[in-house]
Amino acid sequence: MVFTVAQPRQMIIGGGARHDIGELIASLGVQRPLLVTDSFLNGNGSAGGLIDRMVGAGLQLALWPETVPDPTTDSLRSGVTAVAEHGADLVIGFGGGSPIDTAKAIALLAVQGGEMSDYRAPRRNDGVALPIVAIPTTAGSGSEATQFTIITDTASEEKMLCTGPAFLPAAAVIDFELTLSMPARLTADTGVDALTHAVEAYVSHRANGFSDGLALTAISAIGRHLRRVYADGADRDAREAMMLAATQAGIAFSNSSVALVHGMSRPIGAHFHVAHGLSNAMLFAAVTRFSIPAAESRYADCARALGCASAADGDAEAARMLVDELEALCRDLAVPTPESFGIAEEAWQRAIPVMVEQALASGSPNNNPRVPTPDDVASIYTAIFR
Repeated sequence: MVFTVAQPRQMIIGGGARHDIGELIASLGVQRPLLVTDSFLNGNGSAGGLIDRMVGAGLQLALWPETVPDPTTDSLRSGVTAVAEHGADLVIGFGGGSPIDTAKAIALLAVQGGEMSDYRAPRRNDGVALPIVAIPTTAGSGSEATQFTIITDTASEEKMLCTGPAFLPAAAVIDFELTLSMPARLTADTGVDALTHAVEAYVSHRANGFSDGLALTAISAIGRHLRRVYADGADRDAREAMMLAATQAGIAFSNSSVALVHGMSRPIGAHFHVAHGLSNAMLFAAVTRFSIPAAESRYADCARALGCASAADGDAEAARMLVDELEALCRDLAVPTPESFGIAEEAWQRAIPVMVEQALASGSPNNNPRVPTPDDVASIYTAIFR
């Protein structure tokens, strides 16, 4: 099997790594970076610390702190303008998945123009874009190491998957200290997001020897540390382990793929404003149960890596244990159903046909070990509501 591996050229990893940002940016041969972040990180001083380091390194920096959760096509417009007005030669994404995804989209649009809908999957975007540096503040999306971005079309409310090397950061700064203040809900949601990335990368039709090793390592670390860091956000060892696992899972799925959970999750987020990791969690056990018959041994490997099954357990039993563990994990992390989240049943049922259409159109379900029919997808949406 021949496969291509893509990952950032440089990754600085460890507590305090953010302090090297000035030297890192300067080493890339640029002078005028645009720092893309949100109002919270700008307001609490986190962005200011990075700005001081970069100005101290002699860089001519501009700040654009206007990213929004679940970025939309409309939210990108002033960012593209900010790149042009500053004459930016590099874009830095600082924050969770939304600021980093925003930075990726802006970096491409500033060079190639058009609308993000022009670049949606199945198109593969190999063209030029401004270089990107990603600095994550959550341990979940893995966007700092992937060739993907997710942008919601303002008109259709569809979360568009956009793929290709144009979105791959040139460098990333992986500093777990930036996650120490994450609240428990965000810790849980991003942690399940990382676990979903790792499991889907491993069971995907596009899995390979490179992605497999990273996926299983990430699954193992998350199994040992997610509940622990949810219970105690100040646990530095657990925070560090989760941060590294999220990046490993990101590299794994970027070089394999995500699958049905993500395909079905994006429409939930777009239509009902559910955080991405949380909508993954709502689906995770049900989609795994549906998919196991087509990849029993692969799911069994995931169960053993997660720590809920042992080598003595046969594949069928281990795979069943994985579903049980995912259900238990979601209970322990207080993951709501769509109903308990506050979504009206009538609105949910009304949205199912378009969510099915959007899930399948993303292409992710085609990578699932068991490729679903539209009726299968509709049945899963119905089953998880309560």
